[in-house]
Amino acid sequence: MQQTHLGNLAPGQKAVVRALTQAAAPFRRKLLAMGLTPGCALEVVRVAPLGDPLELSLRGFSLCLRRAEAAAIEVEVRA
Repeated sequence: MQQTHLGNLAPGQKAVVRALTQAAAPFRRKLLAMGLTPGCALEVVRVAPLGDPLELSLRGFSLCLRRAEAAAIEVEVRA
């Protein structure tokens, strides 16, 4: 499986969260509280027309993240 950052995924791609990087430190607690924990499966549903934010589907709900926040999340891409 390929590892990358969540901000690099295109709509329709599925992934599993592997880790939150040091860049996520300022908003780490917020991401964890929203369910973005290691091992969590997610799918990129769509991206806004100007590329920011991304809509994610995880744990039965939709979540929107800015690209800067998404870039701080390491994921493993799933087929």
